[in-house]
Amino acid sequence: MMNVTQCLWFDRDMDAALRLYTSLIPGSSLDWNSALAADSPGGPAGSVRIAGFTLGGQRYMAFECGRPEGFTHASSILVECDTQEEIDRLWERLGDGGQIEQCGWLRDRWGLAWQIQPKRLRELMDGPDRAAAKRVAEAMLQMVKLDIAALEKAAKG
Repeated sequence: MMNVTQCLWFDRDMDAALRLYTSLIPGSSLDWNSALAADSPGGPAGSVRIAGFTLGGQRYMAFECGRPEGFTHASSILVECDTQEEIDRLWERLGDGGQIEQCGWLRDRWGLAWQIQPKRLRELMDGPDRAAAKRVAEAMLQMVKLDIAALEKAAKG
């Protein structure tokens, strides 16, 4: 069987980023961390850092060796939360030093894009009542941090 692993490329502070990410998401761990032992286009031997980590049960690899291109919204991490308290906690910690965006999106201080959403959002938007789904989508599009109670209220009309 083949393994599929997401890769993230940091220009700086990879260790701090991975410590934060793995401390916030249950089912996460820093699995290994090393330095590339050979000279590479990213720098001399030992200057390029590589780490493997698990985030919410999904495998990732990270590099720290400067960043030829920044993170974009084309690749983001979506975290579905059960409660508003989880949303609030992730929003505060990941948004610290970063950039808060619309519709449950934020960028952390390393520039990585995150979508912090309630699991309930998908249920409300995929439900059989299409008028309720439209109201929920319209409410979500007006929010910055997503609010479960407000989404539920929009669904009810």
